[in-house]
Amino acid sequence: MHPRFLYDLEHCSIRRALDVLGEKWTLLVLREAIYGLCRFDDFARALGCGRGVLSARLKTMTQEGILERRDYTKPGQRPRAEYLLTEKGRDLMPAILALSQWSERWTPPPDGPVANVTERKTGRPVAVIMTSEPGADRLTMADIKIAPGPGAKLLSAAAATQGEAERTAPASDAQPRISRKRRNGA
Repeated sequence: MHPRFLYDLEHCSIRRALDVLGEKWTLLVLREAIYGLCRFDDFARALGCGRGVLSARLKTMTQEGILERRDYTKPGQRPRAEYLLTEKGRDLMPAILALSQWSERWTPPPDGPVANVTERKTGRPVAVIMTSEPGADRLTMADIKIAPGPGAKLLSAAAATQGEAERTAPASDAQPRISRKRRNGA
């Protein structure tokens, strides 16, 4: 008998993570939040998924503490919500980057990566690695810059300006909008 069958893995960390994150649209919403999107209409435009699917994913990610929902109001309009990454959400950046780097290695885009992730201080590319080094420096989202890579294709002028008044994505070297609220409410 294989030794794996000697243990109950009901509470496996991978299984628990997949219970929250193990769906395509959830990871894509997370990607867009990392890129700096925070408003429902912007997520919908970027992802092209059904509004019901998007609403369900945002609700789950908010309930799980990955995103924080905040209300905002533009003058003369009804209140709306924006969704900001929490500390728990920002902690998923290495996992998202690892998935991206895995894909770039095993199914490389024809024109190169769509995004380049570099360390702000040095400009060097960021790589996700495993280490046993206790003193290894850990980069945070504030330490990195995400910029278009060679595989990123500019949209036509009409497509790029569609809905420009509602656009909230930061410039490529701007910080993503994040929530500073900690999980314990502090």
